[in-house]
Amino acid sequence: MKKIALVSHGCAKNLVDSELILGILTQNGYEVTLSEDETDVVIVNTCSFICDAERESISTILELINKGKKVIVTGCLSQKHPDELKQEIPEIAAVVGATDFNKIVEVIKNIDNNYVCEVNTKPNYIYPENVERQQITMGASSYIKIADGCNYRCGYCVIPYLRGDYHSRKIEDIVSEAKKLVKKGVTEIILIAQDTTGYGMDIYKKPMLPKLLEELNKIEGLGWIRIMYAYPTTMSDELIDTIARLDKVVKYVDIPLQHSHPEMLKLMNRPAFDYRPLIENIRKRIPNVSIRTTFIVGYPAETEEHFEHLKNFIKDMKFDRVGVFEYSREKGTPSYDIKPRVPKKIAHRRYKELMEIQQQISYERNKSFIGKTIPCIIEACADNGEVVARSEYDAPEVDGVVSIKTDEIVTPGDIEQVRIVGATEYDLVGEI
Repeated sequence: MKKIALVSHGCAKNLVDSELILGILTQNGYEVTLSEDETDVVIVNTCSFICDAERESISTILELINKGKKVIVTGCLSQKHPDELKQEIPEIAAVVGATDFNKIVEVIKNIDNNYVCEVNTKPNYIYPENVERQQITMGASSYIKIADGCNYRCGYCVIPYLRGDYHSRKIEDIVSEAKKLVKKGVTEIILIAQDTTGYGMDIYKKPMLPKLLEELNKIEGLGWIRIMYAYPTTMSDELIDTIARLDKVVKYVDIPLQHSHPEMLKLMNRPAFDYRPLIENIRKRIPNVSIRTTFIVGYPAETEEHFEHLKNFIKDMKFDRVGVFEYSREKGTPSYDIKPRVPKKIAHRRYKELMEIQQQISYERNKSFIGKTIPCIIEACADNGEVVARSEYDAPEVDGVVSIKTDEIVTPGDIEQVRIVGATEYDLVGEI
């Protein structure tokens, strides 16, 4: 039986898919590895959200082919460009669509014979509940995909065309997976989807994230529950109050807003209303909440007036965490043909301006923690006694960390009370 290697690119949602692919292979008797040097067959799970991500995925494919590997390409890039991939890189052994990874075993069986292409032109993501994920990253935290696909058609986003419409998983399946992860030693569960707040609308006919949180909150041994990717119009009072009430749900709201000016929001196919009351409502109902958001600059037709509106909005709202992205023009998206286009140089200047504003806001906020004692999850311990942790106000990989010096013995995954003694623009310094 062959040993199969896998290389994973892209977001946390793609990481879960990679872990499912490894689970399918293991279930079918294959030996799996993350080291391509140990085998001649390598699966590359690609990302295609923006051009840079595509370039990174293609670079990996070419590198592996140059090493003489048989490369199976799956994920978003194969869904977006199945024919072009084979034309440009004829050495590819097989291409599998972003929602077709259940066919991966059949593909592997046939790659010694002929090139195989398994890409459904109408992607339809159904989570394979009978597969146990083989986790690539096992630490304090683990992601759970509660749904996939998307019913929105935001102007800049190619994902609905690669993943299909929104499909929720059943509450009992998600809770069962969470319990298994906790038994393996996971302390923090992070709920992900293209839109977590729309969870349940398709199968239960009403938003069910509050109910899901209630059920997850009952799991013994689970420390924290974190929600990512909320959508403005489905951030209901019921959901906000549930986050505030449940002790294991961290007081952290990740709600990508993308812009503040109604004209830009309309062009982006986003909810075009004033977001101030929504943010104020979240802050009022969830004491000490941390709000993370993201914005896009340089979107087609964004004027200096639009940008000034966004700048003032960020200054006024003082978000705890902000990510800023320069617009990336992607074929197949509604924004592809919108004019006038914003020159890259101007988009980059706007990006830098917003980051400088937010850096100061973040620094002032971080300084306010000095002298306070807050719960932090231990992520890693170095031999020299330095410990890397994360507060409940920080999601892994996208937000800050807490650097701790201590003589105490701590274990990754433990939640410790940490006294904050220092702050930088994005990170904290603490002691136990």
